[in-house]
Amino acid sequence: MTVDMDRNVVLRGERELTERAWRLFLAREEFACAATDMKTWALPGARELILAGRARTAPGLATYKLYNPAALADEESERELIRLAGAGVRVRICTTPLPHETIIVDRRTAILAGPPEQGVREYTVVRSPSVVKGVVSLFWATWETSADLADYRRERPPALSEESRHILRLLGGGLKDEAAARQLGMSLRTYRRRVAEILTLLDAGSRFQAGLRAQEFGLLG
Repeated sequence: MTVDMDRNVVLRGERELTERAWRLFLAREEFACAATDMKTWALPGARELILAGRARTAPGLATYKLYNPAALADEESERELIRLAGAGVRVRICTTPLPHETIIVDRRTAILAGPPEQGVREYTVVRSPSVVKGVVSLFWATWETSADLADYRRERPPALSEESRHILRLLGGGLKDEAAARQLGMSLRTYRRRVAEILTLLDAGSRFQAGLRAQEFGLLG
């Protein structure tokens, strides 16, 4: 059973949303999302199903992601945002509190997520043109006053894990990769991958530059 495209409906939980309305996510021209952070999907495979379908139907889709600073609260989330921006997604950070999640598809459909209640969220799928127009206007007004991801990140230290800080200290100490990997109990390949990830988070083109950035942000103490 799918959602009636001519009316607004309320769906309970991600399973019902993906079973009945996943085709509504398959934007043809534009996909926009505003959310507090990156951890809005709990159902395993749900997000991947939607992304795979969208990639097949609209590979060159214009995509806009608007998040609160909480989306940069941990290293994994920050790396994912950097990856999205590198893949062509427009990402901005908004310091004004956002709803849990709002999705706009081709400026014709809005999906509004409510807060979790006993671990389950309700989703209002809106097709009413006047309501969708209002949601669209609010999204773009907020977008215009928000900071581009690169600009926002430039003035703040990344949320490095303790392991990453340890790796930075080893780099600063001049320890060779093989010795550093042994000390951390990692393979050499894993160690070098982690170093590359840290350089990306610090927007550094070299290990030397990463050290300078780490000192600038006070990450080596």
